[in-house]
Amino acid sequence: MDFETLTANQRIFFASGKTRNIAFRKEQLDKLGDWIKRNDERIMAALTADLGKARFEGYATEIGVVLDDLRYIRHRLGHWARDKTVVSPLKQFPSRSFKRPEPYGCVLILSPWNYPFMLTVGPLLGAIAAGNCAVVKPSAYSPNSSAILAEMARACFSPEYIAVVEGGREENRALLEQRYDYIFFTGSIAVGKTVMAAAAKNLTPLTLELGGKSPCIVDESANIPLAARRIAWGKYLNAGQTCVAPDYLLVHKNVKDRLLKELAACVETFYGKSPLDSPDCPKMINQKHFDRVLGLTRGEHFLFGGVSDPARLKIAPAALDNISFDSPVMQEEIFGPVLPVLTFENLREAVDKVAILPRPLALYVFTTKRENERFVLNSLRFGGGCVNDTVVHLATSHMPFGGVGESGMGGYHGKDSFRTFSHYKSIMKKSNLIDLPLRYPPYKEIYLKLLKRM
Repeated sequence: MDFETLTANQRIFFASGKTRNIAFRKEQLDKLGDWIKRNDERIMAALTADLGKARFEGYATEIGVVLDDLRYIRHRLGHWARDKTVVSPLKQFPSRSFKRPEPYGCVLILSPWNYPFMLTVGPLLGAIAAGNCAVVKPSAYSPNSSAILAEMARACFSPEYIAVVEGGREENRALLEQRYDYIFFTGSIAVGKTVMAAAAKNLTPLTLELGGKSPCIVDESANIPLAARRIAWGKYLNAGQTCVAPDYLLVHKNVKDRLLKELAACVETFYGKSPLDSPDCPKMINQKHFDRVLGLTRGEHFLFGGVSDPARLKIAPAALDNISFDSPVMQEEIFGPVLPVLTFENLREAVDKVAILPRPLALYVFTTKRENERFVLNSLRFGGGCVNDTVVHLATSHMPFGGVGESGMGGYHGKDSFRTFSHYKSIMKKSNLIDLPLRYPPYKEIYLKLLKRM
């Protein structure tokens, strides 16, 4: 594919002004939503083929999240797109000041393989709502999902407006050689650095949705059975291949044994005595990541789970004991169904350990003490998170989802998706009736005195 021609055609289409029309944007969102609803079974089948996701999990964590956000954006788009009047300074009287949102133009969306539908269509909603044209590049690691995304684009849009490009690293490299008005990337920290370097060549603004080691802190006061159930769900969802999954557990030593017993019981309840045979237990995306996760656990002590099946690329949900912050499994994001367990004696000790690490995309704390909740939330920097739950903070259109520092920059969902893909012009409209002379040379001492008073 000639990417230079593709982006040139999108610039011509954008210059036509068609995407600036709010009715046009709403029509495209409606078209997209209708296609998703008609093809939800095929989308779920693609997610099962790529990641072994159960139909319920595929719909709940990908299709349903997208449709909820689409409805939210569609309903409020007209209001968001209006000029926003702001206060003018008294010294500029009479005048009117306002901010006008406008689309960037031609944007590039690079999406990952772990939630291939949600993490592709989610940012696309923002690009469409804000009035942009978009080139979308899903991951080659999830070929079935990428294929249906390409089909979706062909069915709903013309390529000079929205185009999905399939392929691997060569296509990624070629796409990043083109000039865009905005880049939205979701993926690993290593690739994020490459994307940011490519964007810097043209001073292209961008959003980076990365990852990192998201901690889960459980204090002595926590509701242990409920905490175990919610931690097990968030950690082993999608075989742990979730950027906001609890990456490691920091639990008070007095409740460790109770929590781990409950965790093991939850895994058996969720996936049965033979998790590898459960249709609800997803698989690793490919051999490379299967081997990588098993390599991180080599020589470690399993509290439960850890059995694997290379033929099906499945790893049974597991927890590791006798782990320290220097252990190999603590040196990188796990992105698999393995939960290292560390203990602490007091909360400050736990917070101090987390504080010196790179800022995570998510943080979770389980406690029934308000003072402990406040201490953790006020002491640590992270993208977002939950108190007494995991993962669910990203499933809302009312808050932005994004990282900070090493875990990314920028956010989206709901109004923040519209904001991310919009530039806000700041405009002041001055009256022709009054023109104060004091701002013009030659300056007089009396003018300076008046200026200081103003």
